[in-house]
Amino acid sequence: MGQTIVLSLHGNDLFGRPSEYVGPLNFTEMFADPEFGQVLLVTLGFTVLSVLPAVVGALFVVLLLEARIRGVRFLRTVFALPFAFSVATASVVFAVIYNPAVGIANAALGKLGADRVDWLTDPRMALVSVAATTVWMNLGYNVLVLSAGVGSIPAEVVEAARLDGATGWRLARAIHVPLLTPQLFFLVVVSTIHALQSFGQIHVLTKGGPNGQTTTLVYSIYEKAFAYGSSDFGGASARAIVLLVIVLACTAVQFGVLERRVHYK
Repeated sequence: MGQTIVLSLHGNDLFGRPSEYVGPLNFTEMFADPEFGQVLLVTLGFTVLSVLPAVVGALFVVLLLEARIRGVRFLRTVFALPFAFSVATASVVFAVIYNPAVGIANAALGKLGADRVDWLTDPRMALVSVAATTVWMNLGYNVLVLSAGVGSIPAEVVEAARLDGATGWRLARAIHVPLLTPQLFFLVVVSTIHALQSFGQIHVLTKGGPNGQTTTLVYSIYEKAFAYGSSDFGGASARAIVLLVIVLACTAVQFGVLERRVHYK
């Protein structure tokens, strides 16, 4: 951390070594760069698109699994399976799925009579496609956490609610969701931090393209420091400090706003 602060206040030579003290110049150039505003918007969009569906989707899956249906153990295994994949493996799998020529995504659309979609090269779809991959990757972990939370709910509480006539959505709203708020709060905080730090799936699927539409703050740090022969460690360090401030600010806001609605037993 100390080295990052030092680098952010210095220029560097061709080999990336600090050369001269430039003060806040790296920060002023960063905020004056119009592309940096787009990077922040992409980072915000990616975080929202990958965190909310992953948490809400996992809650829906867990509540569905709590319904007394056949094959629930098999379904629980299927939904937890993404947790076993590494970021690189999952990204390669989705690169094949999104392939416009042989991928099953366009094959499914073709069965429905829809036109082919360029999932990773269309500027309107690239960020959504990368975020959908991230949602799938995080779904298994979120399902496991929420399943553990459901398992900790006292059975007598659930049975008492059933005797009072609460079933289905009413049971979920009155018992499961309120008693799962500690796990939901944990997942929102952790998923937000992970989303702000996501790199692997972006690098494998789009490399920040097309036209910077999937260049998040983390990926812009990589581009500044290492990509395309660049060695601007001063600029990259300035962006790393901004990322740290954003992560801390998001975490503080979530603790200040969402934690008030958490029901600890």
